Amino acid sequence: MKFDVLTLFPDMFVSPFADSILGKAVEKKLIEISPHNLRDWAEGRHKVVDDTPCGGGDGMVMKPDPVCRALRSLKEQKPGSRVLLMTPQGKTFRQRDAAELAQADGLIFICGRYEGFDERIRAHVDAEYSLGDFVLTGGELPAMVMIDAIARLLPGVLGSSGSAEKDSFSDGLLEYPQYTRPVEFEGQRVPDVLLSGNHGEIARWRRQQQLERTLDRRPDLLEAAPLNAEDRLYLEQLRQSRKGDCQ
Repeated sequence: MKFDVLTLFPDMFVSPFADSILGKAVEKKLIEISPHNLRDWAEGRHKVVDDTPCGGGDGMVMKPDPVCRALRSLKEQKPGSRVLLMTPQGKTFRQRDAAELAQADGLIFICGRYEGFDERIRAHVDAEYSLGDFVLTGGELPAMVMIDAIARLLPGVLGSSGSAEKDSFSDGLLEYPQYTRPVEFEGQRVPDVLLSGNHGEIARWRRQQQLERTLDRRPDLLEAAPLNAEDRLYLEQLRQSRKGDCQ
């Protein structure tokens, strides 16, 4: 998949994607990450991409014409690409969004700066995303996070095909606790079930740990999680036992 990024700071995208798993994916040509300097589509000697807000106010606003020229140019090269706007006003990016976007032919990220975009840019955008209820200095970091989350779901990017399937949020729940050697460390021991070799019991323990951890840390996720009868029974037993502990 090709990830195109429109930004005023293309160098920001070099180091984060040069190493580790995504660096290897780039080397293998499983993904292509192409940052583009938005000023390349600006006109005039000074390549201006922003201007003062109409009606007055603080700061500067990103002009619509360089952005739209850039989008037309990139869409000519890859017509099936979806255009994503990084903005605090967008929907909160979730794992299910990463899975959906991983099916796209290509993605174009628009990273803003200053006081935001001219509103007319939105007519050329397929979706708007935010990382949460906070404001950053620009859209570059959200774009990097989204690229990382999406790219690792693409075939061949992760070393194990099952790695992404077991992530937190992939099945609507938080991930179960993980352990490795040594078996004992600072008075804490790896749970015996994980050393038993009984794969059925290990799978059951891991599922129960997912349910318990989600109940403790993100109970809101349980409302939409795909739970079976055994899951619901275990959760009810957990809730009842905790009520008893409080009496």
